[in-house]
Amino acid sequence: MSKRTKLYTRYGDKGFTRLLGEDHVPKYDPRPEAYGTVDEATSFMGLVRAETEASERTKALILTAQRDLWILMGELASTADIKLPQRIEAERIEWLETETDKLGEEIPPLTQFVLPGAGKVSALLDVARTVIRRAERYTVQLSHQGLLHNDEVLRYLNRLSALLFALARYEEHRTGIESTLTKETK
Repeated sequence: MSKRTKLYTRYGDKGFTRLLGEDHVPKYDPRPEAYGTVDEATSFMGLVRAETEASERTKALILTAQRDLWILMGELASTADIKLPQRIEAERIEWLETETDKLGEEIPPLTQFVLPGAGKVSALLDVARTVIRRAERYTVQLSHQGLLHNDEVLRYLNRLSALLFALARYEEHRTGIESTLTKETK
């Protein structure tokens, strides 16, 4: 008989969660809010990868970012005294900027704001982008409270939202879908 991993702890039944390096905090603490929101965005990014209509390029970029986000969530869920095996480093932000710039060279110039919903894949990417923006706001709160111990985390979230925006526009362009603009063009 094999030993099975329990998939619940019952600890949350009283409204608390454990952090790395600290006994527990309320589930509404800004740290679980931040890493929980990143987790939500990661799930939306998973929907993009599951979409057969998404390009292999987009799926590969999303998968790499999802792996980075697991490292990032560990940082958001830990206290300053914990030594994590991996951290978000400046090179990951450089990767995001490079990939975003490459996509920017392949899509038509934007002359207006874009409304989400022109295509399924781009709409999912836009949802993931907005959830990352919310995670960024929670992370700014952590930074201002002195609870963020790596400034690269905030930079990563900011650049990831730009990559997701660029990927959404790339997917529309690649499939011949016109972006829906805020002003109707004639």
